[in-house]
Amino acid sequence: MPSELDKYDYDLPKHLIAQEPLAHRADARLMVVDRSRKSISHNYVRDLPTILRVGDCLAVNDTRVLPARLVGYRRETGGRWEGLFLSTEPSGAWQLLCKARGRLTAGETIQLIDRDAREDAQLRLVAKSEEGLWLARPSDDEPAEKLLERIGRVPLPKYIRHGEMVDSDRLRYQTVYAKHPGSAAAPTAGLHFTPELIEATIAAGIDFARLTLHVGLDTFRPIKADQLARHKMHSELGRIDADAADRLLKARRKGGRIVAVGTTSVRVLETAADDGLLRPWEGATQLFIRPPYRFKAVDALMTNFHLPRTTLLILVRTFGGDELIRKAYDEAIRQEYRFYSYGDAMLIV
Repeated sequence: MPSELDKYDYDLPKHLIAQEPLAHRADARLMVVDRSRKSISHNYVRDLPTILRVGDCLAVNDTRVLPARLVGYRRETGGRWEGLFLSTEPSGAWQLLCKARGRLTAGETIQLIDRDAREDAQLRLVAKSEEGLWLARPSDDEPAEKLLERIGRVPLPKYIRHGEMVDSDRLRYQTVYAKHPGSAAAPTAGLHFTPELIEATIAAGIDFARLTLHVGLDTFRPIKADQLARHKMHSELGRIDADAADRLLKARRKGGRIVAVGTTSVRVLETAADDGLLRPWEGATQLFIRPPYRFKAVDALMTNFHLPRTTLLILVRTFGGDELIRKAYDEAIRQEYRFYSYGDAMLIV
């Protein structure tokens, strides 16, 4: 029996997966997909001030990516270990994704090593959840954020240099407006903005509103269920304050559009407008946007090109229209756009 997920598959030539960011962020290509005209045009991100309308408001995710990838070895066996820090529990325990040869067991100790291969803190594995996550306790009470800044690595996706960072990734795998630490992955549509582009966009009569969604587990977890309705989204913490909500609603009242920068911004906006009215919100969201979802808060979407068979691609196809976004992806491959985190972007209006 065919899976419902099969329709969200596509073939991508490997050479189109961007391995490095462009020298200038705003020089990325920007495919503009017009839903009312069923049209596709080709531009650059730097053209945004002339592509968007006076009165529009961009909703950007100001989460800050933690250097959440950890490397170490198992003290008992010497075997290599890798981990991805996700969050800190109220008890002080860390929530992690773990990878090692052989079976990890509760009670064993992981020796963490820093970026210069020197031994640092240790973790003791406590328990494994039904979802496959480990709880672990660090060897001292040092705040997680401080320890990660010292020994953590940029959590690049495996399709970029097999996940191995270089020094420049510490700056480039972060938006220029990143503020609130907490993400295990970058909100990649925002990587294209520069201070100069933001200034030019504001000068063109387009506003910005900041919101936050800390990107977590579902960025790394593929959909395994045959039916989309059976896929369980892991919750992610987010926030939209009164100032941001007012800016967005003011744009709407004056005939402007709410333009979400990234699928993460979409999830915050649509969660905050769950009852039909956008308002300040803070909490956890498990919103999985899939057909036949009706959007309440988002009028346009700027987003990168996403991996097949993922919740992100499903969201984009739901927003842009299935047939039109399929066509757009086919066109992007023919035109040799750069795909995924360090790649080019699409604006759906």
